Amino acid sequence: MRYELLGPLRVSNGRESHLLSAPKMETTLAVLLVGAGRVTTKNSLVLELWGDRPPRRAAAAIHVYISQLRKFLAAAAADPAGIDPAGIDPAGIDPAGIDPAGIDPADIIVTKPSGYLLRLDGASFDVTEFQDAMRDGRAQQAAGSYAAALSAAERALSLVRGPVLAESAAEGPVLTAFAAWAEEERLAALELSVEARTALGRHREVISLLGALTAQYPLRESFYSQLMLVLYRAGRQAEALAVYRGAQQVLRAELGLEPCRSLRRLHDAILTRDRLLDLPTAS
Repeated sequence: MRYELLGPLRVSNGRESHLLSAPKMETTLAVLLVGAGRVTTKNSLVLELWGDRPPRRAAAAIHVYISQLRKFLAAAAADPAGIDPAGIDPAGIDPAGIDPAGIDPADIIVTKPSGYLLRLDGASFDVTEFQDAMRDGRAQQAAGSYAAALSAAERALSLVRGPVLAESAAEGPVLTAFAAWAEEERLAALELSVEARTALGRHREVISLLGALTAQYPLRESFYSQLMLVLYRAGRQAEALAVYRGAQQVLRAELGLEPCRSLRRLHDAILTRDRLLDLPTAS
C-alpha cells in the first residue's frame, strides 16, 4: 500500500494508482494522512471540510465519508481492478465489511472517542520518504559528501509531483498549512541540490536554473546568493555583482528593506575576490 500526497492525492498497491473523484472524501483522506499516526478530531475535520459554516448534519456526513474511505482503501490494497474512483460501493467488499483478502477496513482508519486515526502500518508514504531524503541530504552536505547530498536532494525532488491537492478547492487550515510546508520544503530541496552541484564545481549546470528561480521567487534571497556564487566561480564577477544590484532594487521596492547581512557579505567578498569563495574540497 502506498499513499502519495505531494501532488494530486493517490493511493496504490504497487500495481495501479487510484484517485478519489469525490472532493470531500479526498479532503478527508488528505487531512487524515497529514495527521497519520495521530488522532484527527471530528472538529478538525468539520473545520477543514466546511469552514465556519458546517451543515446541520456535518457529523453524519463525516461518518459516511469515513465509511466509504475505509472501503476504498481496503479495496485498493486488495484488488486495484475493482475500485470505483469515488470510493462508492467498490467491488470486493463483502456485506460484513471485510474484503476477500482479509483486510478489515476498520484497521486502516480507526475510530477514537474524539475522532479518527489513520494507521500506515508499513504502508509507504511519499511525505515520510521526502523528509527522510532531506534529512539525509542535509547530513551529507554538512559532512562534505556533496555527491551523496545531491543524490538525496534529487531523490526528494523526484517525489514532488505538483502542488498539494492541485485540483481541490480545499482551503482549511490543516491542508493550507501543509501545502505551504510542502512548497517551502520543495524550495529547500532545490537549494540543497544547487549547493551540492556548486560544491562539486558544476556551476554552469545551475546558472540558468537559478536565473529562472530568482525571477519566479524574487524575494527569496538564498537564490540570489547561490546565483552570485556560481557566476563568480564561473569567472563572471561583473554579472554576479549585477545580480546583487538587481536583488537590492527588488527588495527595496517590494519590502522597503536592504539585502540581508549574508547577501551583503557575499557581495563584499566577490568585490575583493575573497579566497574563501573558492571551491571547497569535495568528496
